[in-house]
Amino acid sequence: MSDHTVVHVKGRVLAGPADVRDELWVVGGRITYRRPPGAADGITVRGWALPGLVDAHCHVGLDAHGAVDDATSERQALTDRDAGTLLIRDAGSAADTRWIDDREDLPKIIRAGRHIARTRRYIRDYAHEIEPDDLVAYVAREARRGDGWVKLVGDWIDREAGDLTACWPRGAVEAAIAEAHRLGARVTAHCFAEDSLRDLVEAGIDCVEHATGLTDETIPLFAERGVAIVPTLVNIATFPALADGGEAKFPRWSAHMRRLHERRYDTVGAAHDAGIPVFVGTDAGGSLAHGLVAAEVAELVKSGIPPVEALSAATWGARAWLGRPALEEGAPADLVVYDTDPRADVRALAAPRRIVLNGRIVG
Repeated sequence: MSDHTVVHVKGRVLAGPADVRDELWVVGGRITYRRPPGAADGITVRGWALPGLVDAHCHVGLDAHGAVDDATSERQALTDRDAGTLLIRDAGSAADTRWIDDREDLPKIIRAGRHIARTRRYIRDYAHEIEPDDLVAYVAREARRGDGWVKLVGDWIDREAGDLTACWPRGAVEAAIAEAHRLGARVTAHCFAEDSLRDLVEAGIDCVEHATGLTDETIPLFAERGVAIVPTLVNIATFPALADGGEAKFPRWSAHMRRLHERRYDTVGAAHDAGIPVFVGTDAGGSLAHGLVAAEVAELVKSGIPPVEALSAATWGARAWLGRPALEEGAPADLVVYDTDPRADVRALAAPRRIVLNGRIVG
């Protein structure tokens, strides 16, 4: 397809949750709602159109052992694209994936640099592993390398304690988050357990990944401060298997992981009901497959979030949160077309009919 080909999307264009239009055109890679010259000679695509889906917690360039080569990163990105994910917040990667920015056929990526973890307190070969005195310097480094985000590891198993514990003292995270904000970056943190959450939120963090440790005490704090969560429920589903594997050596940790898993839907539902912003992320990369964005939206619905709001968490709302356009006039033409209305049944997301990226039909 030529870059100059006009694409006519006709049927139902979901420019917003309740903003439904009959058609749009793609001209020069951009969206317009005004019929352009030469429209009759273009390509027509029919169906229900959504902004390109967002995976707000994804790791292009990682597998279970650390950074991967460019060919593997490309396959990961293509898998996400073919599932309809056209915007990724890469929540930490040891690989340099900047070359993807030059590829018109691959999803757009917002990077959080490399994970910053406490020494021997995270997955091997993933993170900068440092001590608290160096946290501010490393946050500044990753703020400059990333695309407006920095990723901390807020808690992890402490082998001496035999359970999840917080990784950073309060003063260190206060100083580090202040430095990130000074440099114009937002901060997010991996947190499974309860202990690290209050310190991180009161220190000014912008988002928490997983957030399985939210409680009746910390949910109001998140809501008051407007701290978002990305629950990654398709990843939390792996907790029982992880607990089984660690049972013999770390029984307290295993029991804790099972409790966090058992209450996962109640936790996310309570967070949503309290007004905490919730966004879709799969935690793809590492040990989890790419292309699971539709499954994560369905998990949010299962937790009690209304379907249209779960859909927004992967489309309009997520794009606004990340500062990227949706289907506005003049926006880059990144959209996905479905046979049926995904607001009526989010399972429609699992079967995209057409994918348009940077104005070109790619799937």
